[in-house]
Amino acid sequence: MILYQILILAALLVFLGIILKNLADFPDLPPAEKATADGPKVSVLVPARDEELNISGCVSSLLAQEYRDFEVIVLDDNSTDGTWSELEKLAATPSGARLRLLRGKPLPDGWHGKAWACQQLSESSTGELLLFTDADTRHRPETLRRAVAAITSSGTDMLSLTPSQDLGSFWEGLIVPLVYHILFSYLPICMVRASSSPAFCYAIGQFILFRREAYLKIGGHRSVCRNIVEDVWLCKKVKRAGGKVSAFNGADAVSCRMYRGFREVWNGFSKNLFAGLGNNSWGLFVLMFLVATLYIAPWGFAASALFRGEATLVALWLPVTQIIVAIVSRILISRKFRQPLWPGMLHPFSQIMLLLIAFNSYRQTVHGGGPVWKGRNYRFHRDCG
Repeated sequence: MILYQILILAALLVFLGIILKNLADFPDLPPAEKATADGPKVSVLVPARDEELNISGCVSSLLAQEYRDFEVIVLDDNSTDGTWSELEKLAATPSGARLRLLRGKPLPDGWHGKAWACQQLSESSTGELLLFTDADTRHRPETLRRAVAAITSSGTDMLSLTPSQDLGSFWEGLIVPLVYHILFSYLPICMVRASSSPAFCYAIGQFILFRREAYLKIGGHRSVCRNIVEDVWLCKKVKRAGGKVSAFNGADAVSCRMYRGFREVWNGFSKNLFAGLGNNSWGLFVLMFLVATLYIAPWGFAASALFRGEATLVALWLPVTQIIVAIVSRILISRKFRQPLWPGMLHPFSQIMLLLIAFNSYRQTVHGGGPVWKGRNYRFHRDCG
């Protein structure tokens, strides 16, 4: 038993070391005072489906960008709520001169919704740089010029920012930050830019900036039309085409409220988790094993020792040390990305929810009809239209 407990502690310390290295390697955006408002034309492209609650705040923040040459194009992807009405109100404002509105075409066979919306947006754009950003994001006025400065200075073809996450409910706070914990625990961030291997990919679809020539070279979103987690697969396509990818911390520039309440968190993560692992069953099972042994089991050992009154090194103090290391890891990531600290103190509960979501994601994809999101069924498609 002592060997087991030491191995678990050693593994947690290794992951803590990876997190510290990743946080040190992860660059911030260039500061606003070093980012010029002059640069190549940027097409800001926003797909929107049933985003009545978010679209006005998002587009208003984009129209207020302190950058000289840009356009904002929003595509209403067959919304069933008041999204289009909100967009028309924005277009009628003085700043609406930069705004173009598109009605989405019917979804072709073999495509997932967001990829199809983004493909249509790209075909209507005129910019040298293409920024794809989600309708639930908010952008500080200097964001665009800082992002352009970053892609220019890095010499890369595709840039992704990591926004801060607005957590409006208990369940959002408990589960959404796990995205960052998984990424920074298991992926060597320095290899995203340094390595040409598609195995080292990092991209968050809430903010992706492309050079147009690189985007066209990979075939645009047509190349990922059947991928639910299209952002990571875009990164893989760019690398396979010989392009370079970079990722920056944009927590002080962009914010996002990814989901609202438990139902959206459950359905959204169930849609994305298994797909984000390439629908690889072994990859999912390894993740679930790590979650159970590293982050949940120590609490069980510690609780059992306290119940028995056995305050020995093996029974209590090694599990308690494991728990402390795990919580410290969560807090370090939370501080970096401007997240509240309380979810880190509830780490075992968030990990239990992760296991349940992982199981549901696998069940829906493999044994069900596929995840459902915003009225659409996300089955795996073999061929693109």
